[in-house]
Amino acid sequence: MTTFAARRQDLGTIRFAYSPAWETTHAARMFIDPRSRPYHRSWHAAVAAEAARLNLTPLLAVNPVRGNVPDFLTPPPDVPAPRFADQLARIRATPPGQVAEELARCRATLTGKAAAEAVDAMLADPAGARDLLADQLQAVWDRLVAPFWPRIRDVLDADLAYRSRQLAGAGLRQVLEALDGRITWGEDGTVTVGDGIDQLVELRGRGLVLMPSAYIWPAVVAVTDEPWQPTIVYPARGIGRLWRPAGAPPDALVRLLGRTRAQLLAGLDRPASTSGLAALHGLSPSGTSRHLIALRDAGLITGTRHGHEIRYARTRLGADLARAAAGSSH
Repeated sequence: MTTFAARRQDLGTIRFAYSPAWETTHAARMFIDPRSRPYHRSWHAAVAAEAARLNLTPLLAVNPVRGNVPDFLTPPPDVPAPRFADQLARIRATPPGQVAEELARCRATLTGKAAAEAVDAMLADPAGARDLLADQLQAVWDRLVAPFWPRIRDVLDADLAYRSRQLAGAGLRQVLEALDGRITWGEDGTVTVGDGIDQLVELRGRGLVLMPSAYIWPAVVAVTDEPWQPTIVYPARGIGRLWRPAGAPPDALVRLLGRTRAQLLAGLDRPASTSGLAALHGLSPSGTSRHLIALRDAGLITGTRHGHEIRYARTRLGADLARAAAGSSH
């Protein structure tokens, strides 16, 4: 197990963030690791044929189920919600020497002949390998992840918001131990992650990043190698509902608001963005925005800016109305 030894100053610099590059890398891994598919079967079925056409052999060779994955493929998030394009630019700017060093560490942990030969070829041209792997990550993002990103991002954003509220109300120990049963807080200021790796990591004022992931389940991961700030990656709250289709709104709500607005209000059982709601309900973003503005103006929902988007949530009136309408349909 990995044990993080924290000092007092570390406890004040714990932050939450997520990483589109991490999600993209681990989404690709799902095609060689069936353990992580239970929550993502519908997504996997929808993109499997497209993934096969991409020929991801090089990317999968350096992304083993068990072994060392080069850190340059998942640059540490420097803001809570980085853009994939910005992270990809950092990947493409990785010095060839760092690429070679990390590929060599990966190669030392590989047991399969095909993957080992693929990495040996990359080690002969680290700069070319970096560019090839970046191109493959771009393809995975464009074809397999980006079409679904609004829904994935809404789950990650909701997790960050929930943990931040929990931190303010219940304190750090409760937050850490609620992330995953394999994460524990010690009275001596240590944070332990049951990841099967025996190591002690002194934080030394570097703080700790807590990073939800939609694709990491069933694992929990401690990231300790530089340039990463010490990080714990855990399964995001709500992934069980990520691919669940939108249910039909109550008839009473449809009669009152119209079908589309009733769908949107009924679907806001957790905060969501315009693009996430549009993807969930199969609507255009512009049409979704108009309906959300109408619901907001009626006092049924409220919108809060989050980065470049507005996240919507029910007001108490909206929640009461949705609950009453659902009750009347039974």
